[in-house]
Amino acid sequence: MSEMSEASQVEEQSPDRLLIMAAGGIVERGRGPELRIALVQRQRYHNDLSLPKGKQDPGESLPATALREVYEETGCRVRLGDFAGCVQYFVGGTPKVVLYWKMQPLGDPDAFQPSGEVQQLHWLPPAEALAQLTYEDEKELLRRVYDLT
Repeated sequence: MSEMSEASQVEEQSPDRLLIMAAGGIVERGRGPELRIALVQRQRYHNDLSLPKGKQDPGESLPATALREVYEETGCRVRLGDFAGCVQYFVGGTPKVVLYWKMQPLGDPDAFQPSGEVQQLHWLPPAEALAQLTYEDEKELLRRVYDLT
């Protein structure tokens, strides 16, 4: 394939196929030994346990994506805290980058209602959350954020 035809193929792809951007949160409740973080369980992904997150909508800022997705998946309205880090991986050959912020619930953290996407919400101590998470990249994020080994 010539350089010209390769370049035109890239230009014809929509921007969302070149890079998937997403955002989510490490939602915390309690402090010290009572600290718990939210993990969502999604049947669609073989009952995985993960941090709440989702894809950015067109024209939406990544902090707004994080707030929206956390609300959609947990039922919690949250306050955005410090940036916690990012993870990256591939979905069907397309790179995906997920940015995470620490967050605190503003209302009732037990307002969760199961949906077609998320069946359960689990509040776990960070070390237990680390052991229960399905994805290694999210485990590494928790290790960094909470200095877990």
